[in-house]
Amino acid sequence: MPATKHTIVALVEDKPGVLNRIASLFRRRGFNIESIAVGSSEIPHLSRMTIVVDGANTMVEQVRKQLDKTMDVVSVSDITGSNHVSRELALIKVKANTATRSEIMQIVDIFRANIVDVSADSVTVEVTGDEEKTSSLLNLLRDYGIRELARTGRIAMTRGSLNSPKK
Repeated sequence: MPATKHTIVALVEDKPGVLNRIASLFRRRGFNIESIAVGSSEIPHLSRMTIVVDGANTMVEQVRKQLDKTMDVVSVSDITGSNHVSRELALIKVKANTATRSEIMQIVDIFRANIVDVSADSVTVEVTGDEEKTSSLLNLLRDYGIRELARTGRIAMTRGSLNSPKK
């Protein structure tokens, strides 16, 4: 069975050790977590966790079932095949001088990104969107020299009235 990039979304108790237990479950199964993003959810004392992994459908389904049985996990869904919205945020610090600053600003504008900091020798760009948009902008800015890069990884939820994961 070919490996596929899966997006797993879980609602988990907001307490110490939960992230470690979940990451360890994936590690024990031999999965490399491509990205993991955790933050507050709409429900007090619960966090929403978005995990992106590469793996065969059957193996990811086994891990999902194990997660579902894990203490502190309220619910979990693999939304890979569902109609969903996913985004990521990136901050990119790019080398810039008076000669290149306007070119960088034009590229940033085309991608509807924002310049959030300017110094004598660099600009910091904020971009939000799908991973392809972020990667495309990053590839264009590499020619100017990337000083620093921070990417959040994917966050996702199903579209419309579909609730994921189930509460």
